[in-house]
Amino acid sequence: MMATAMRGQPYKNLMTARDLLEAWALRLEAEQQRVGGTALDQPITQVAGRLVHTIGALHLYELTLPHGSSIEHDTPLSIIPPDDMEPTEGIVLGGQGNVILVQTFDAIGLSCADATVVPDRAGLLATSTTRLRDMLAQPDAYRLGPADRLVPLLEATTRAEDLSGTGSSILTTVWSDELSVRRQRLAVLAIELIRANKCILVVCPNHQAADALVGTIARAMKAVGLMYKTWVSRYEMALAQQVEGIGIQELGFEAQMHQFYAKSRADKAALRRKYDRFRELTPVLAYKGQKQKDLDEVRLLEWRLLTQVGDLQAKIKDANATLAEYENLPLFQRLSMQAVGKNVESLHQYLGLYESQCAELREELDVAKARINELVPEAAVPKDMRPEFDELKEEIVRLGGTKKIRELLAAEEDTNRQAFIQNRRLVVTTASRVLSDPLFSRVRFDVLIADEAPWIAAAPLLGAAGLVRERIVISGDRRDIAAAGLWASREAQLSQDHS
Repeated sequence: MMATAMRGQPYKNLMTARDLLEAWALRLEAEQQRVGGTALDQPITQVAGRLVHTIGALHLYELTLPHGSSIEHDTPLSIIPPDDMEPTEGIVLGGQGNVILVQTFDAIGLSCADATVVPDRAGLLATSTTRLRDMLAQPDAYRLGPADRLVPLLEATTRAEDLSGTGSSILTTVWSDELSVRRQRLAVLAIELIRANKCILVVCPNHQAADALVGTIARAMKAVGLMYKTWVSRYEMALAQQVEGIGIQELGFEAQMHQFYAKSRADKAALRRKYDRFRELTPVLAYKGQKQKDLDEVRLLEWRLLTQVGDLQAKIKDANATLAEYENLPLFQRLSMQAVGKNVESLHQYLGLYESQCAELREELDVAKARINELVPEAAVPKDMRPEFDELKEEIVRLGGTKKIRELLAAEEDTNRQAFIQNRRLVVTTASRVLSDPLFSRVRFDVLIADEAPWIAAAPLLGAAGLVRERIVISGDRRDIAAAGLWASREAQLSQDHS
């Protein structure tokens, strides 16, 4: 028996999550049929708008509708500017009276007048119904175990005394009459879950509540020394600039993703510059290296020629010395020299030969020196080029070599929203956005926290519960369950269906 189940009613008599999903899918389909063609989806003309804020590829516009007109939050719409400008799609994030705040995917200028707005409430209901149907058709892709624990709470009578205040290990309830007390408890719980390395989905009934809760959680994390900018992500553009002294605009999912990919693109551009410079220096240094090799060979040849010239000059010196002293040499020494072919005549012949060889060698030396003079500047490496190349080569090797870098640079710049949001530790949005946004059908979380849960309809609350693996936390004021009337008991549901 779950702590949140109705007292005195066996668990086996309660509906399952699948039963509720089926019932709410039917209700949403019926509502979609009622909405289609009504004033809720009729074009609204004479709409004035002004740009409030831009982050990345998203824009926040304030639209002033004609008096008496309004559009519910999270309703998708189309904005058709005047003057044949391209229309853009958007989502209502909030507003008051006939003034609404819309998040758009394309800019329509700093301001516009006499625009036309076309709400698509039927489209929102159709998308939500499709998600519920997918959850029923693909039970293995969704986790309905924790959602089953939520069903007794949704199906309980709306009297406060019929609701347990503690919940179970899978379903935890945080009931309190004070909103600030509830949110502080949720902030403490969020910190505990983040430290436990859990992925948390936080849903609120509207975007103003989401902004307020983000500020409370961020402030609590800051107080305990946690980098809230690293962990917390507000899925939509924040409507407020600051909450409790915390700038929450920078916690927006789009802002974080824009900053991440801007840094990624900057890093990629820096890597490309390094790679291009490496490719530029590689043939230059290879050419310089080959010229240095040629220079070394010519210098070696020069050394050999100089050695040979030196040997010949030594022989010429000896021959001249012998000729100068020849008449004064002892007879025995002259006879010995003649015996080996050295006499005045032969010595003159030797001198002529040596001079001829020296002349040839000097010609070769002149050619070698001219070649050396050509090669020296060609082989010379600028002072800073070699250290620069060595540093670049070390970086290239560290990154996996030129092939790996070419693959990195050739890869398309894909802003993968799914991968990015899956790496966020705590994501805050509204339950209806979770149910209608296709991105959330592909990501999963460990824990669901529902802030002001009685003001969240059962269908989007179930849709969010189907995305979590381990635990659901319900927070709110128990008196609001009856006041909101969004969690119909089974008896109320049956009576409504029969009516």
